[in-house]
Amino acid sequence: LMVWLRRTTHYLFIVVVAVNSTLLTINAGDYIFYTDWAWTSFVVFSISQSTMLVVGAIYYMLFTGVPGTATYYATIMTIYTRVAKGAWFALGYPYDFIAVPVWIPSAMLLDLTYWATRRNKHAAIIIGGTLVGLSLPLFNMINLLLVRDPLEMAFKYPRPTLPPYMTPIEPQVGKFYNSPVALGSGAGAVLSVPIAALGAKLNTWTYRWMAA
Repeated sequence: LMVWLRRTTHYLFIVVVAVNSTLLTINAGDYIFYTDWAWTSFVVFSISQSTMLVVGAIYYMLFTGVPGTATYYATIMTIYTRVAKGAWFALGYPYDFIAVPVWIPSAMLLDLTYWATRRNKHAAIIIGGTLVGLSLPLFNMINLLLVRDPLEMAFKYPRPTLPPYMTPIEPQVGKFYNSPVALGSGAGAVLSVPIAALGAKLNTWTYRWMAA
């Protein structure tokens, strides 16, 4: 019974923190920012989302020691963000008003790394962190390509939550970088590894704190 209660507490803890991570994403305007500025500042979005995902996902995956926890974490974030998307729709905005970021496939790669390496923490940090950083921009660009017309939506329905200086601008393709997906993947892969290590270290600190 105590083992069951402890595991249940762990998973409830993940739900609470994943919901709070999603609230942070929504309140910071990141997923609105993602839709509006996708074609001009996609690299910024890619780095912020890949690092945010990996630090929480690896923390709870190592906390439970169960491969699949990272996907569970990302699924909660996705569901909660889609609820927020539904709230915008209920207010009268079109369904394509906001595109929800894609976290689940990248989290699955992290889980697969942890499982395939027989729960090797260092492999999860290095290989899993790299895979999250590399894959998230790719999956999210595919997601954006499925949206009817992000720029039309951005200009036709300006976000009431965005300050004037964040009004979307027409993309300058090739002016600053030729491939936002490649640049986002490269930067994300490099930065996600130390952030994953931070998540693993936070897990160690948590256990020490619990044992104290």
